[in-house]
Amino acid sequence: MKDKDLFARRLSPFVSIFFGFLIGFLLLLILGYNPLAGFAFLFEGGIIGMPAGDLRQFGNVLLSMTPLVLTGLSIAFAFKTGLFNIGVAGQMLFGGFLAVAVGNRMDLPRALHLPLLLLASMAGGALWAAVPGILKATFRINEVVTGIMMNYIALWGVRWFSGRFIPGSDVMTSAPIRETATLRALWLTNLFTRSNVNYGLFAAFAACLLVWFILEKTTFGYELKAVGFNQHAADYAGMKATRSILYSMLIAGALAGLAGATHYAGFSDRLTGLGWLPSQGFDGIAVALLGLNSPLGVLLAAFFLGYMNIGGAYMQIMARIPAELVSIIVSTIIYFAALSQLIEGWLKKWSNKNKRDGGAL
Repeated sequence: MKDKDLFARRLSPFVSIFFGFLIGFLLLLILGYNPLAGFAFLFEGGIIGMPAGDLRQFGNVLLSMTPLVLTGLSIAFAFKTGLFNIGVAGQMLFGGFLAVAVGNRMDLPRALHLPLLLLASMAGGALWAAVPGILKATFRINEVVTGIMMNYIALWGVRWFSGRFIPGSDVMTSAPIRETATLRALWLTNLFTRSNVNYGLFAAFAACLLVWFILEKTTFGYELKAVGFNQHAADYAGMKATRSILYSMLIAGALAGLAGATHYAGFSDRLTGLGWLPSQGFDGIAVALLGLNSPLGVLLAAFFLGYMNIGGAYMQIMARIPAELVSIIVSTIIYFAALSQLIEGWLKKWSNKNKRDGGAL
């Protein structure tokens, strides 16, 4: 990659975020609110209390970013093989369902219960991703179409199975998991001043390292990326593109399923919002795009979005800005963040034009 193209690629997320903040600033100004005060509270919201040793808000940022890291990794990993894993929300929900089922129905020591819960969630996500993976690899059926269909099957299937096997107090929730299966830890709760930040955060960090190692340090990862660049060339070189597509979807699904465990057995202690797909599955698209599909980039992008979520709630309370408007502002910032690849193209065109005109970047 040329130096100027690399520069444009690395600069594009920051330009995207800048435009998102600029639109939000203008929107507040037009509607008669003080944008400077509003954005001051937005940035303050993720760290307020820290001077007094209260880390709850920062803990909530880490809590919010945890499933976003995993859903972002899921989408980014599939992107590396030329796939668009739009089914992350369904994979996260089904993985979360199996995690809660194991956490509720089984009575085991914590040393066995917690690892089994995590494995069940990953297996559930991989199973749900296997269907679009097999259809894509075998019959070349578009994974976007099958992924969307699997999302809706998960949405209503999980609600039905939860009501039959782990019924909660109402149709929107399941029964809670046992204490031996929770990802929460007292020492983390105390450290972050009653925040629900949990062991899922460490699982997300470990997943980033594992994905980086697979993609950058293994032959398998090289083959996955080669298939993503040019499937026909990879086939001609002796690589099994069909196998790579299936394995990529299975790993992506396992990451999404793990996100379900961190959310439903860490942030919560049961399935909640049954009848709705988890928003983290779709927010992961913005995380992957903003993070340039790299593990480190995904980690930073997830932190940014988590910070915006918590800061936005604080902005609403302190600046007395309506919740709907805060959601619009935060969503606008995220929307522009997701346009980083488009902005990268603009930067490259501007760079090339500047070079032709004899200018310097």
